[in-house]
Amino acid sequence: MPAPNAAVLTAALTGPIATKDDNPHLPTTPQEIAAAAVAAHDAGAAVAHIHLRDEHGRPTADLAVAERIVGLIDESGSDVLVQLSTGVGLTVPYEERMRIVEARPAMATLNVATMTFASGEFRNPPDGMRRLAARMRELDVKPEIEVYDHGHLDIALGLLAEGVLAAPLQFSIVLGVYGGAAATPANLVALVDRLPGDAAWQVIGIGRSNLALTAIGLAMGGNARTGMEDTLMLRRGVPATGNAPLVERLAGVARALEREPATVAETRQVLGLPEPRHR
Repeated sequence: MPAPNAAVLTAALTGPIATKDDNPHLPTTPQEIAAAAVAAHDAGAAVAHIHLRDEHGRPTADLAVAERIVGLIDESGSDVLVQLSTGVGLTVPYEERMRIVEARPAMATLNVATMTFASGEFRNPPDGMRRLAARMRELDVKPEIEVYDHGHLDIALGLLAEGVLAAPLQFSIVLGVYGGAAATPANLVALVDRLPGDAAWQVIGIGRSNLALTAIGLAMGGNARTGMEDTLMLRRGVPATGNAPLVERLAGVARALEREPATVAETRQVLGLPEPRHR
């Protein structure tokens, strides 16, 4: 059984937007991303949330890149749980994004609605999203349902009622994206109050809201995410020198709240994940 109050920490290593021009420590190659996943795990993260980049550092849905990163993490001997993003990037076609789950990670993201995302459009067509959810069930890949606003939660709960999604659900409540709900404690509380009782959830605060929102989420009993996808700064005026320092900071917050970072084995139980596959 998981330790009382264990907190699952996730490291979002790269994201689809920032570049090395924004922060030279951002991992973009398969080798850099795999090494960042291992370092983040050593710092306290049980889950590595991974976006793929091509040889030019741009977002890609290339399945070979996904398999390469997963393979490098396996070869490292680390047991960090891999969560691949099917969000990829705003310009990548949805049909290409869907194929990422064929790499069979432990988890992958499921975005349930099309939305304005900053100055772009994040397309998640209903038919494609349902097909992706069905394929994830076939492959035993756990969906991480990303909720950017209250209507997204309505859709997810409707999919659960229809049997498209299976309980217990795993949610990421993403606050602070222009086009979604603002990064306020009131929005976080309102969304958490509507989650199914058996659901696991974490809060994702974007940019300058990252530390405050994740601390509030941890205090509320949820899990939390940090990493260079969510913030490039360790503190005001101090750029992060990698993902590990951000995870170390979040682990310190969790321990200050008397919540020890969950081990991988504990995380499997908390999130309802199957035992690891033998590759």
